[in-house]
Amino acid sequence: MTALTWRFDNSYARLPGAFYTRQGPTPVEAPVMVVFNQGLADALGLVPPGGIDDRSPELAALFAGNRLPDGAEPLAQAYAGHQFGGFTMLGDGRAIVLGEHLTPDGHRVDIQFKGSGPTPYSRMGDGRAALGPMLREYLISEAMHGLGIPTTRSLAVVATGEPVYREEVLAGAILTRVAASHLRVGTFQYAAARHDVAGLKALLDYAIARHDPDAALDRVPALALLDHVIRRQAALIVDWMRVGFVHGVMNTDNMTISGETIDYGPCAFIDAHDPAMVFSSIDRGGRYAYGNQPAIAQWNLARLAGALLPLIDDDQEAAVAVAQERIQGFEALYTTAWQAMMRRKLGLVSEQPGDAALIGDLVAWMVDRGADHTLTFRHLTMGRLPEDGVWADEGFRSWHARWCSRRAADDAPEAEQQAAMAAANPVYIPRNHQVEMALAAVTEEGNLTPFRRLLEVVSRPYEARDGLDAYEAPPPVGSGRYRTFCGT
Repeated sequence: MTALTWRFDNSYARLPGAFYTRQGPTPVEAPVMVVFNQGLADALGLVPPGGIDDRSPELAALFAGNRLPDGAEPLAQAYAGHQFGGFTMLGDGRAIVLGEHLTPDGHRVDIQFKGSGPTPYSRMGDGRAALGPMLREYLISEAMHGLGIPTTRSLAVVATGEPVYREEVLAGAILTRVAASHLRVGTFQYAAARHDVAGLKALLDYAIARHDPDAALDRVPALALLDHVIRRQAALIVDWMRVGFVHGVMNTDNMTISGETIDYGPCAFIDAHDPAMVFSSIDRGGRYAYGNQPAIAQWNLARLAGALLPLIDDDQEAAVAVAQERIQGFEALYTTAWQAMMRRKLGLVSEQPGDAALIGDLVAWMVDRGADHTLTFRHLTMGRLPEDGVWADEGFRSWHARWCSRRAADDAPEAEQQAAMAAANPVYIPRNHQVEMALAAVTEEGNLTPFRRLLEVVSRPYEARDGLDAYEAPPPVGSGRYRTFCGT
C-alpha cells in the first residue's frame, strides 16, 4: 500500500490549553476496514499517484488509531452545551481530533475519530461506538452532501474487533469524520462559563481567522462573527426543512460555527409531512420536532450571543441590546429564505403577493392529509399527478389548479421552472425503513451489499434512474412509528 498524503497543520492545538486535552486514540484489537470513501479521499488530496488498497490491514490500523500518521497531534476538545435546555460542561467523550489536514486547494479540515476510546470528558462512558450508528452517520452524512446541504463528511468506518456494551452486546467501530472545524456554539459557552475573557477572545480570533477573516476588519468583530453564524444557520435550517430532515438532537454542542450539519445520532427524514414529527427515543417532549427546528436554531444562537457579550461591548446593557437585535432578526431572515426555498420547490421563478398563501395552503393540506413530503414535490416536479392516493383528493386538485395559474403568471419558460424544481426536490432521500434494512444486513448478516446500494442511490439524489422505484417509496402501510437512538 502506498501511504496516504497527509498535510497536517494543527492550529487548534495552538489555542490555550483549557480548550483541549492532548491524547491519542486507544488502540483496538483487530481493526478491519468496513467502508472507505475513495471519492472524498481523492478530493482531500490524500490518495497518492500510486493509489491505495482500501482493504489493506495498514489502512485499517491507521483509521482505527492503532498507528498515527506523521504530523498528527491528537487531542480531545473541551466544550459545553445546553442539552435539551439544560446547561452542562462537556467535551469529546468518545472522539479524538487527529489533526487538521490542508487540501490541495488550500482548505483546512479537521480529521476526527469517533468511537476512539475514553477521554477526560467521557463522564463514565466507555468512549466507544457501535458499528450500526457509525455506518448510519456515514450513510446520512454522505446523503446530505449529495443533497447539497452543508455537512460534515465521512471518510471511513473501521470495525474494531471488540464488543460494545449497550442494551445488548454490539460490534464496535470507529468513524473518521471530516469537518470544516469542530468549533461549536458550545465551545464559546465553555469559555464564557469559565469566565475566561482572555480565552474567549483567543477563541473568537481563532474562529474568525478560520471561518470569517473579513470579520476581523469590523468595528466589533464578535458581532460580525455572530452575524455570519446567524446567516449560515438560517440557510442550513431552511435546507433541512426543504428535504424533510429532522436532526433529533439540536443541543448547542451540536451547532457548528461553520454552518455544517454535525452529529447524526437520532436523525431521520419525515415521510408524511408533520411539523410535530419526532423520531428520537429521548426527545419525549418534542423539543427537537421537525417544525421546531427554526425556533431551536434561534434559541441556540441566542446562547452564542450570550457567550459573546463581553466581546461585543464593555457596557453589558449595550451589548445585550445589540445582541438581542441580531437574534430577533433571525426570524425574518429565516422566513424570507424559507419562502424563497418553497418558491423554488414549486417552480415559481418570481415573487408575487399571493405566494405566501399558496405555499401555506399546500403545507396545511399536506399536514391535514398526511401527504408524503418528498413524493408530493416529486409529483409536482414531474408534472403528472397520481389518479389515486391523497393526490386524487379534491382539495389538492383545487390547489393544483391555482398553482398552475400562478406558474403561468410568471411568463417564464417552462424549462426554467422545471429546472428550479428539479434542483430543489430530490428523487431519493434515505428513507428510514431503507436505512434500517441496510444497517441490519451489515450488523446481523455481515452483508454490505444493501448498504452500498443505498449509499450509491442517495449520493445522487436528484437523478432519477430506472429500477430504483423501491427507493422512492414510503414505508409499507402498517410499519408503525419509527424510532431512532443516539448510539451512546
